[in-house]
This record gives sequence, structure tokens and C-alpha cells, in this order.
Amino acid sequence: MASVNPPRGMRDFLPADKARREGVLAVIRERYRAHGFDEIETPVMEEYSRLHAGIGGDNEKLAYNVLKRGLDADAIRAAADDQAQLTDLGLRYDLTVPLARFYATNRGQLPSVFRSIQIAPVWRAERPQKGRYRQFVQCDIDIIGDASARAEAELAVATLDTLDALGLEGGRIRINDRRVLEWMLDSFGFGADERPGVLITIDKLDKIGPDGIIAELRERGATSAAVDAFDAFLRRAVTMEYNPYGERQIRKALPAGAPDDVVAHLIGIGAAVAAARGTDGPLGDIPLVFDPFLVRGMGYYTGTIFELAHPSVDYSLGGGGRYDGMIGRFLGQDVPAVGFSIGFERIVDLVADRADAAADAVVLVHDRDVPESELLALKASLVRQGSRVRLEHRTKNLKALLERASADGYTAFATVAPGASADTLEVKPLA
Repeated sequence: MASVNPPRGMRDFLPADKARREGVLAVIRERYRAHGFDEIETPVMEEYSRLHAGIGGDNEKLAYNVLKRGLDADAIRAAADDQAQLTDLGLRYDLTVPLARFYATNRGQLPSVFRSIQIAPVWRAERPQKGRYRQFVQCDIDIIGDASARAEAELAVATLDTLDALGLEGGRIRINDRRVLEWMLDSFGFGADERPGVLITIDKLDKIGPDGIIAELRERGATSAAVDAFDAFLRRAVTMEYNPYGERQIRKALPAGAPDDVVAHLIGIGAAVAAARGTDGPLGDIPLVFDPFLVRGMGYYTGTIFELAHPSVDYSLGGGGRYDGMIGRFLGQDVPAVGFSIGFERIVDLVADRADAAADAVVLVHDRDVPESELLALKASLVRQGSRVRLEHRTKNLKALLERASADGYTAFATVAPGASADTLEVKPLA
């Protein structure tokens, strides 16, 4: 007998779960739109060559590819060693690559600075485990056509405002710049060819600490003098003074001589966020923290990168960055672009149930002797008044029936007798 379970790493959602998810998505959409972003939709599949163009990092290895139609056994055997000959399409593994293609296709109908919302499922052939699924929802906002610090600030402000609206106040954004990372590794003496591997190791700093980082770099065979210089930097003497987000914090976290233009860009982001958040005091009052070892794994990032943190959990709730070179791969000319993605699957579990989500949701419990025409007329009358209404035939175990209705988001019930009307119903709360 065939399994009745969903595919591994994918999930069914019962009515109450679905209602909860949609409620959170509604808040996210409303906040994003309030900040001037417009929602678009792209196909769930893109061309194989686009998804495997070398800009998706490790996610390209996790893409679900679609076999070409009409291939016979001989054709499959002949192309067995070349996946590109077997497939022409694939399920999207993120929303950024489809957005770049979307902009290249539709740029003539879009404003010079385009602010987009994409909220949709993506698919990755992950090894299923707690908190990691093969199908999950991403919530992205992106700004295309603006190379200034204002774009990053707009994304940060919209994201923090959305978190606040969901009842998750206290969020902070860790921020860095890939150009700073490249400069820092160069200043230590790491060669260009070894930097990708070095960044992979540095990305583990929170997990294995400085000793683990240095040990792994030596095991990798990284340039010995560069590892020594990096080790000395990690172990340098530092004061415990508090430095608010700004130039002093940034420069003290980096080796001497950090590029002025990049530092100025990071300072500009902080100043704009401070103004938008209504901060009267020092920039340290804003929820930004400079982290010189923030890496982000996507290969398409070219500048600012950030991650969203919240004090209630020890993992990030989202992230993003600037990817100025991606659209040029499709368009033939570079276009500045930057985006931020909220980790919906992580956030939805943290959001408290919204009390107003199921207001005026009524279950009408009836016996068999109530005419169907009366039941439907009564239901239609309540629906016209703005209520959500479900008809339920009375069972022997009325308590179980009402408990199930409450779990599905209903807040009240009424017993319906023949001849009942909306005016004569006695509606009682379920709680």
C-alpha cells in the first residue's frame, strides 16, 4: 500500500496551522506594503542554466531539477554523465535569482528604483531535520536601482518594523560588508584563491571559537603567515568600553586602514536607520551591530550583508545583502540591487496567537430536524454581518465537537432549533 505521508521534508498544515500562518503572512505583507514595496509573482520553475549559473552558492547543489520531456532510455544513458543534457528546468531554490530574471525581463515597465515583495515557497533537496525543510516559504523585500546607503536602511527599517508588528520587539541586525571581508583577508596575507575556503571557516566562529578557527585554517593548509596574522588579530588586547554603532565601533573592530568608502557606506546606513527609527540619542540606540566576521554564504553578495537576530533565540531570523553583479548576468549591464529575507518558518513559531485573528467565528450546532433551507439562510445572514460560520450536526460528544472547533479558530457557538433566526440565536463563547 502506498504511503499516505507527505514527501520527506515537506508538510501538511491543518486548518488551525494554516490560519496561523496566513495571519502572520498578512501582517508581513501589510508592513512591507506600508513601506512602499509592491508584490510580484514569479514562476516556481526557472531554466536549468539560470539556476546553475554559479551565483547560487551551495544552493545550486540542492536544486530539484526537472527531466526533459520525451527522453527515451537511450538518450538518458547517453547523457547520464552530463546533468545539463538531461534537464532543462528546475524548481527555484530561492527568490533572488528569479527576481533578477524578472527585472531583466520587465525592466521597461518598472520604475527606475523598484521595491519588490516576494512571498512564496522555494524548494531545496536538504537532508530533513528539525527546522530544515525541503519546501519552505521565503519572505523577501528587495530594492533594485539604488546604490546608496538609503536602500539598505529602507530594508532594515521595514524589517524591524515588521518584527515589531508581529510582537517580536527587540530585534537587532548584525551588519558587515563583503568588501571589508575581502580587504581584511588580503591585509592578513591570504591569497585570492584560498579566500573562499577561509570564509567558510570564519563563518563557524560562533560555533567553534577562535582556537577552532585557527586550527581548521592550519588543517586546510592556508598560508601560514596569514594564519599567524589572523591569530594575532583575534587575540589582540581590546577594552571593554561600549561603542555605539558608528565609525568608532566599526574601525575598532577591524585592522588599521579599513577602506574609507566602505566605512562611510556603513555609517550612512546607521544614520539613516537612526533617523527613521526616531532615535534622539547616539547611534548606539539603534538596533544595528557591526560584526566584522559576519560572512553569509551566498556567492552573489558584493557589498553590505546583514542578519536578523532576536534575544529569544540563538539563531538568525533572516538576512540578506547587496548583489550588484547578479542582474548584469542576465541583462548585460550592472544594476545595483539589495535584498532582505525574513525566515518565515522560524518566525511563525515565535509569534504569539493573535487574539483578533478569529473574531466573530461562530459554530452553529443543529439537530437533524432543522430544515436545510433554514440552516443555509441563517448561515448566509450571519456571513453578511461579517461573521465566519460553520454548520455542525450535533453529536453525542458535544464537548469534543466544540473543542475541535476552538482548535480550528472558532470563538463562539450557538444551538439552532427549527425556526431560529439571527436575532433569536443565543451565541456563547467557546473559551
